[in-house]
Amino acid sequence: MHQDILHKTILFVKKELQNAESGHDWFHIERVYNNANLIAKAEDVDVLIVQLAALLHDIADSKFNNGDETIGPKKAKTFLNSINLEADKIHHIVQIIANMSFSKSLENKKLFTSLELQVVQDADRLDAIGAIGIARAFNYGGYKNRLMYDPKIAPKLKQTKEAYKKSKAPTINHFYEKLLLLKDKMNTKTGKKLATERHNFMKLFLNQFYNEWNGKA
Repeated sequence: MHQDILHKTILFVKKELQNAESGHDWFHIERVYNNANLIAKAEDVDVLIVQLAALLHDIADSKFNNGDETIGPKKAKTFLNSINLEADKIHHIVQIIANMSFSKSLENKKLFTSLELQVVQDADRLDAIGAIGIARAFNYGGYKNRLMYDPKIAPKLKQTKEAYKKSKAPTINHFYEKLLLLKDKMNTKTGKKLATERHNFMKLFLNQFYNEWNGKA
């Protein structure tokens, strides 16, 4: 039963994301799914909820839906109802999808939380940092036709959710406005350990980037 549910969900997600931007495509989902399974091994969680939330978390990312944050949770709920998953599990998964994004953490209000959400959130955030995170950041910047870097445009720290979502800043700024902040926002012991290594790699990359930009040996 468990494997049948996962199989149906994987097929659904692959079909829905077949034309997605490559930083938010099936391969992103697969990496987050694998990360979530790894982290879940050390946590007392409902593994099926973790797996389904990981698979469905970007089924309709708001960045590609005019900023609408309701489409993803609604689409996930409709699908989960179609495969007759238990109502309490559906509710939990939908709440995870609706509350796990970085932009949500910028809101000044208490959000839904659970250990399962923390696991999936860590898994997703791991894919936003390190070598993959760097590649995804520049891929998305190119997709949006943004500058790689402009020394005259300083990063804006401590942004509101609205300002963050509307930002069109160069990709390098995104490291300071989000990516370098994620290590200290990890929830689980495993997530924190994995994030530290990826965080340090990004710092090395930035140092090399500035050296090359400025013509230093």
